[in-house]
Amino acid sequence: MKKSINTLLKHSSKDKTNRSANPAVVRASTILFDSMQELAAHEKKILKGKKISHYSYGRYGSKTTIELESIIKELEQAYHVFLTGTGFGGVSLALMSLCRPGDEILVSDNVYGPTREITEELLKEFNINAKFYNPESFEDLENKVTKKTKMILVENPGSNTFEFQDLSRIVKLAKNKNILTLLDNTWGTSLYLKPLKIGFDISFCSATKYLSGHSDAMGGTLSVNKKVFKKIMFFYKLSGYRMAADEAYLIIRGLRTLDVRLKQHFENTKQIIKFLKKQKKIKEILYPHNPSSKNYKLWKKYYSGATGLLSIVIKSKKKASVIKFVNSLELFGIGYSWGGFESLAILQDLRKRSEYIKGRTYFRFNNDEYIVRLHIGLEHPQDLINDLKNSLKFIK
Repeated sequence: MKKSINTLLKHSSKDKTNRSANPAVVRASTILFDSMQELAAHEKKILKGKKISHYSYGRYGSKTTIELESIIKELEQAYHVFLTGTGFGGVSLALMSLCRPGDEILVSDNVYGPTREITEELLKEFNINAKFYNPESFEDLENKVTKKTKMILVENPGSNTFEFQDLSRIVKLAKNKNILTLLDNTWGTSLYLKPLKIGFDISFCSATKYLSGHSDAMGGTLSVNKKVFKKIMFFYKLSGYRMAADEAYLIIRGLRTLDVRLKQHFENTKQIIKFLKKQKKIKEILYPHNPSSKNYKLWKKYYSGATGLLSIVIKSKKKASVIKFVNSLELFGIGYSWGGFESLAILQDLRKRSEYIKGRTYFRFNNDEYIVRLHIGLEHPQDLINDLKNSLKFIK
């Protein structure tokens, strides 16, 4: 019987041996075989991407991680899924597997900060050049393609500023030029967007966020097509970028309720936005699910749902008052990450420049404008509204 994704999330990865509704947590380094012939045959199956119940060595994963791989593979409709110990490990795995000295990569200017650091700073140590393009200008991307371009790295929507891009146009351009494509799909998750079906070669998600959903596990998923599988498998086996069994178990647990949680995140977010629109101190709400948003059409074209992460642009003469607004929130925690059950708030300084982070190239806003990123959690929305209302009064 064909099952919907909602049902799959509830009924996959059962431990039939122990009659458990959840998979066993298998921690292993050495995997035992009956003969050298069996071990050799099994290694060949792994390298060909065949379905397996165990790896040949613990550095590649265990039965528990294979259970998570199978769920993500179904969600993403991928040829294979690689799991990493952190979300960012997935981005690193893709870049280190596929980019070589002399290559160029085109990177969306609105990417996650550490993605910018590794592409702009670290890769140049290996003679790999990163060029950043305007996420709101397909022509800018097109004009920056050269014969050396190896990959286009897209984050959609963009970190903190939530620009949306026309994904099919990017894929068409890349295929015509034989360029690889990678999409960071952490915001939409594979429940609301399937990049490989659009034509991307690689779909990345930080499993730390919505896939886990409980702020107690870290991990990354790298879903790939057949074209890039062998190269990534080669580096994956050598690098040790694998996810631990305990983390995989926690993420499987989180996936059981992914559809229910995302629906509630979205319902809460809609009510919060309705309140925020009426606040004079808020100049703009950066979130696509709004018919008046310039990104609404692109969101509607590609996504089947929206999640709970947004940013607000606050107009203030005093940065200290914006900091006081964030500090005074009682139900919104202050901290990195998002996608868990709890609401979070953080002031994002996109002007920041340091030894490693050079700041955004194309996004511009005035000196009296500040971006606060909000993750809307699963609390009662009216409580969140009251909290925001009480704290907004501190903005001067």
